[in-house]
Amino acid sequence: MKINEVEAQVGITKKNIRFYEEQGLLSPRRDSSNGYRDYGEEDVAVLRRIKLMRKLGVPLEEIRKMRAGGTVADGMRRHMVTLERERHSLEQSILLCQSLKDREERLDALDAGELLEEMEQLEQKGTTFQDKQKHDARPVRYAGAAVMALLTTALMAGIIALMVWAFTVDAQDAPPLALLAVMVSIPAVIILGVLLALYQRIKEIQKGEADDAKNY
Repeated sequence: MKINEVEAQVGITKKNIRFYEEQGLLSPRRDSSNGYRDYGEEDVAVLRRIKLMRKLGVPLEEIRKMRAGGTVADGMRRHMVTLERERHSLEQSILLCQSLKDREERLDALDAGELLEEMEQLEQKGTTFQDKQKHDARPVRYAGAAVMALLTTALMAGIIALMVWAFTVDAQDAPPLALLAVMVSIPAVIILGVLLALYQRIKEIQKGEADDAKNY
């Protein structure tokens, strides 16, 4: 089956499927007639297992160990150590948030330096706090994708308008209508492709997949 079918069956994006292939976690066979990837039911099963592990937060390296012959039990024992550390970190975050809630202070009166120093001391002891700064640039990603799509669409629309205008101004010397239709369809298809790519890009940004290599 094609990658689009696998994407629909498993609920993993094409981008992630290819990433897992690059990481050596998936090895679909190649169609000898055209060289395209030909995914089988076992590939789908492998991707479902990867999806399960990733939804549980299991690192790729741990999945690789299990794929290489390690048992799920061993992998889970190691992963639970990580989860316990994360739970401790979350508990520390809850305590700090609780202390801030009890202060009833306005943000502009808050001594952030003192709290940041306290957090740094906790981090030196192994606590890891959630850092949402990486999500702050998400609107910029949306804007960048939209601007590029808008510029390309405007350019292609301008070319279509120019060809139609040239045909209407000098209809006698203009190319046959069928040829004009073919010429107009080329930038029209490009516009359609750009809009489809924009839609896919927005979905990826919403899912946080802009940093696949880091997160997966």
